[in-house]
Amino acid sequence: MAEKKETESAAKTTTAKKTTTAKSSGAKASTAKAAADKAEKVVEKASEQAEAVAEKAEETVKKTTAKAAEEKPAAKASSAKPSKTPEKPYSTAGAMERRIGAIICWVLAITCEIFAICLYTGKIEISFMNTLVALIILIVVDLILVIIGSLLWKKANHIDPASKKNKVKFFLWNNMGVLACIIAFLPFLIIILTDKENKDPQMKKVAGIAVAVALVIGVLFSIEWSPISEEEKTAQVQYSEHVYYTQWGKKYHLYEDCSHINNSDSKTEGTVEEAINHGCNGVCKTCAGKYAAANPGQSYFDIQDAVEGGAK
Repeated sequence: MAEKKETESAAKTTTAKKTTTAKSSGAKASTAKAAADKAEKVVEKASEQAEAVAEKAEETVKKTTAKAAEEKPAAKASSAKPSKTPEKPYSTAGAMERRIGAIICWVLAITCEIFAICLYTGKIEISFMNTLVALIILIVVDLILVIIGSLLWKKANHIDPASKKNKVKFFLWNNMGVLACIIAFLPFLIIILTDKENKDPQMKKVAGIAVAVALVIGVLFSIEWSPISEEEKTAQVQYSEHVYYTQWGKKYHLYEDCSHINNSDSKTEGTVEEAINHGCNGVCKTCAGKYAAANPGQSYFDIQDAVEGGAK
């Protein structure tokens, strides 16, 4: 009897534990479900917020892109400024180097003049050579440097000519060698002519004549006898056919059998640009007239100006 009661008591205890455990498990499950539901809601809310942020960002990007697209043409229009120096239809390569070379030669020529003045006035003395001989050598070197500089400058002006819009500037630019020559000789000549203290009249006379002759020769070599303007070269280089020119000629020719160059040994064939770079300043009027007669209604760049202005 006592054993039966113990068995029933143990059964009740086991049933109670199971019930408690079941209730506890149910409570835990309920709590877990609630937490899961809550987490799901949080995730959904976060997802909705993320989508909203993404949509907002997308709209912002679209607005920014549209605004940039609208402003881009305006920016291009404002930045597209007209060029002050439009591209030339011919190459100017080598012009700057020649101008720099000319300036160097002129500076050296003026340096020779300064040494010659110091030697003439007695500010410097030499013992290894006669003073008059040294003066003549300095004057000759001065002249050579002036001529080389002027030739380089004139060559550069044919490669990259100045505009003729300002005639004074055009003239001075083309005759820069003349100015350099005057600076390289005239001050020395004035000092010799106004010298009243030199005890050697022979040196004064010989040096004065040498400087005067050098000045004249230098000026003659430095004058630009056949200048060409930027406008003239631009018009002429449009002619694509080959022309003919000679070593010392100032005009180029359209026909190889032109009477002016027919018997020349230095006849060269090339483009108009090459002929102008060599030293020519325009077309031979005989060739221009022949071209006009053979091509009625057509023109060789500006044929009328060529016929009127051209000269052998």
